[in-house]
Amino acid sequence: MIKSNETNSKSVLITGASTGIGKACAVHLSELGYQVFAGIRQQKDEHDLLKTSNNGLIPVQLDVTDTGSINEAAKMIQTTLGERGLYALVNNAGIAVSGPIEFIPIDDFRQQFEVNVIGQVAVTQTFLDLLRKAYGRIVNISSISGQIALPFLGPYASSKFALEAISDALRVELRPWGIPVILIEPGRIATPIWEKSLARADENIRGLPPKGKELYSQIIDYARKSMTNPSRTMLSVESVVRVVEQVLSVENPRARYAIGRKTSQRILLFKILPTRLRDKLMARRMGMK
Repeated sequence: MIKSNETNSKSVLITGASTGIGKACAVHLSELGYQVFAGIRQQKDEHDLLKTSNNGLIPVQLDVTDTGSINEAAKMIQTTLGERGLYALVNNAGIAVSGPIEFIPIDDFRQQFEVNVIGQVAVTQTFLDLLRKAYGRIVNISSISGQIALPFLGPYASSKFALEAISDALRVELRPWGIPVILIEPGRIATPIWEKSLARADENIRGLPPKGKELYSQIIDYARKSMTNPSRTMLSVESVVRVVEQVLSVENPRARYAIGRKTSQRILLFKILPTRLRDKLMARRMGMK
């Protein structure tokens, strides 16, 4: 494990640090002594971040879907680091698009991949030279949805499946330079991403054509109720923060960290169950025949 007094020389970039997992990780790691570059999309988020952290946290304007924004952030970080490299990149930025695939607007599907997949690759490509300097590591925040695709979460799950595949390939490609690529796979976390997803899903549902409402309204209503379970059924943000801290502390991190006992059990169960039985169980849980 890395001792706390050794973190002062280590710098970490976290994308999507305005809220949720990214913000909690940024604040916690800065309190441990890391120099944290917290990627935010809007200027107003800078004040909130600085209110909750010490001098180890540096807000950085960073939109992962904007090449110019990524390049400007890279220049700023490189200038700040000087000859030092970047110890860790935590690719956390993400959105969740939900609804029946048949009627999801294609632009929404594209945005899902632009943020959760293309954006992660663009940031990784840009910062790899700085990571090589520090013999750094890449931490990709995935999800149980990167292993299990639930109905009406198809866009989100497919983006996380893609992130898992990219991480598996990248891990081997970067092996000659000793740069670990680590996937963190939490179950459902109590963060604003799901509130935003539900609001967006409600908007899409209202915009469904008559045929879409006729085909899916009853199923969607059942699915929505399953997504709005009390937060006590979700994992805490802190459970992810603790794992990120561990991943940055150990000398040889594992390739994957599934967070939550039920998460590990579900992933294992879905791998060993026959596909037909698995589909039947999922359909029954969603109120389908």
